[in-house]
Amino acid sequence: MHVNRVKNGLPSTHPIRGPELRALRRLQKDYAGPYVFSTERLGPMTTSTVRKLMARAGEQAKLPFPVHPHMLRHACGYKLANEGHDTRALQHYLGHKNIQHTVRYTELAPDRFKNFWRD
Repeated sequence: MHVNRVKNGLPSTHPIRGPELRALRRLQKDYAGPYVFSTERLGPMTTSTVRKLMARAGEQAKLPFPVHPHMLRHACGYKLANEGHDTRALQHYLGHKNIQHTVRYTELAPDRFKNFWRD
Protein backbone atom coordinates (compact mmCIF):
# COMPACT_ATOMS: atom_id res chain seq x y z
CA MET A 1 0.00 0.00 0.00
CA HIS A 2 1.46 3.36 -0.99
CA VAL A 3 1.26 5.98 1.76
CA ASN A 4 1.28 9.69 0.96
CA ARG A 5 1.91 11.85 4.01
CA VAL A 6 -0.34 14.79 4.79
CA LYS A 7 2.12 16.96 6.71
CA ASN A 8 5.06 16.96 4.26
CA GLY A 9 6.44 13.64 5.51
CA LEU A 10 8.27 11.10 3.41
CA PRO A 11 6.01 8.85 1.30
CA SER A 12 6.54 5.11 1.64
CA THR A 13 5.18 1.72 0.72
CA HIS A 14 3.82 -0.46 3.52
CA PRO A 15 3.19 -4.16 3.13
CA ILE A 16 -0.29 -5.53 3.68
CA ARG A 17 0.14 -9.08 4.89
CA GLY A 18 -2.11 -12.10 4.43
CA PRO A 19 -4.28 -11.75 7.57
CA GLU A 20 -4.91 -8.07 6.88
CA LEU A 21 -5.73 -8.72 3.22
CA ARG A 22 -8.18 -11.46 4.16
CA ALA A 23 -9.86 -9.25 6.77
CA LEU A 24 -10.17 -6.38 4.28
CA ARG A 25 -11.65 -8.70 1.65
CA ARG A 26 -14.19 -10.02 4.18
CA LEU A 27 -15.16 -6.45 5.07
CA GLN A 28 -15.59 -5.53 1.41
CA LYS A 29 -17.64 -8.68 0.77
CA ASP A 30 -19.89 -8.13 3.82
CA TYR A 31 -20.54 -4.50 2.88
CA ALA A 32 -21.31 -4.81 -0.81
CA GLY A 33 -20.29 -1.23 -1.69
CA PRO A 34 -17.24 -0.27 -3.75
CA TYR A 35 -15.30 0.90 -0.65
CA VAL A 36 -13.85 -1.16 2.17
CA PHE A 37 -14.60 1.59 4.68
CA SER A 38 -17.89 3.19 3.78
CA THR A 39 -20.73 5.17 5.30
CA GLU A 40 -24.22 3.80 5.92
CA ARG A 41 -25.14 5.04 2.43
CA LEU A 42 -22.18 3.10 0.95
CA GLY A 43 -20.20 6.24 0.15
CA PRO A 44 -16.52 6.64 1.03
CA MET A 45 -15.71 7.66 4.58
CA THR A 46 -14.33 11.17 4.86
CA THR A 47 -11.58 12.18 7.27
CA SER A 48 -14.21 14.07 9.23
CA THR A 49 -16.32 10.92 9.58
CA VAL A 50 -13.33 8.95 10.88
CA ARG A 51 -12.51 11.69 13.42
CA LYS A 52 -16.11 11.74 14.67
CA LEU A 53 -16.26 7.95 14.83
CA MET A 54 -13.10 7.76 16.92
CA ALA A 55 -14.20 10.60 19.19
CA ARG A 56 -17.48 8.78 19.88
CA ALA A 57 -15.64 5.51 20.54
CA GLY A 58 -13.43 7.28 23.09
CA GLU A 59 -16.48 8.78 24.79
CA GLN A 60 -18.26 5.41 24.90
CA ALA A 61 -15.12 3.85 26.38
CA LYS A 62 -15.23 6.62 29.03
CA LEU A 63 -11.64 7.63 28.34
CA PRO A 64 -10.69 10.75 30.30
CA PHE A 65 -9.25 12.49 27.22
CA PRO A 66 -10.42 13.22 23.68
CA VAL A 67 -9.53 10.53 21.13
CA HIS A 68 -8.42 11.28 17.57
CA PRO A 69 -7.09 9.20 14.63
CA HIS A 70 -3.51 10.41 15.01
CA MET A 71 -3.37 8.43 18.26
CA LEU A 72 -3.36 5.25 16.15
CA ARG A 73 -0.16 6.45 14.48
CA HIS A 74 1.45 7.09 17.86
CA ALA A 75 0.30 3.70 19.14
CA CYS A 76 1.88 2.05 16.09
CA GLY A 77 5.17 3.92 16.67
CA TYR A 78 5.34 2.93 20.33
CA LYS A 79 4.46 -0.69 19.56
CA LEU A 80 7.19 -1.01 16.95
CA ALA A 81 9.73 0.71 19.22
CA ASN A 82 8.80 -1.57 22.14
CA GLU A 83 9.34 -4.58 19.88
CA GLY A 84 12.91 -3.36 19.34
CA HIS A 85 12.70 -2.28 15.71
CA ASP A 86 15.59 -0.23 14.38
CA THR A 87 15.09 3.53 14.87
CA ARG A 88 16.02 4.35 11.26
CA ALA A 89 13.59 1.76 9.91
CA LEU A 90 10.93 3.13 12.25
CA GLN A 91 11.69 6.66 10.99
CA HIS A 92 11.06 5.63 7.39
CA TYR A 93 7.99 3.58 8.27
CA LEU A 94 6.42 6.60 9.99
CA GLY A 95 7.61 8.97 7.25
CA HIS A 96 9.60 11.30 9.51
CA LYS A 97 12.14 13.48 7.73
CA ASN A 98 13.87 14.32 11.01
CA ILE A 99 14.95 11.40 13.22
CA GLN A 100 14.30 13.53 16.33
CA HIS A 101 10.59 13.02 15.71
CA THR A 102 11.14 9.26 15.82
CA VAL A 103 13.38 9.21 18.88
CA ARG A 104 10.44 10.03 21.17
CA TYR A 105 9.06 6.55 20.50
CA THR A 106 12.29 4.79 21.46
CA GLU A 107 13.02 6.94 24.54
CA LEU A 108 10.15 5.33 26.43
CA ALA A 109 10.68 1.74 25.30
CA PRO A 110 11.03 -0.23 28.55
CA ASP A 111 13.26 -2.94 27.07
CA ARG A 112 15.57 -0.76 25.01
CA PHE A 113 18.68 -1.89 26.96
CA LYS A 114 17.48 -5.47 27.46
CA ASN A 115 20.07 -7.29 25.30
CA PHE A 116 23.04 -4.99 25.78
CA TRP A 117 24.86 -7.37 28.15
CA ARG A 118 24.90 -11.08 28.80
CA ASP A 119 25.07 -12.51 32.32
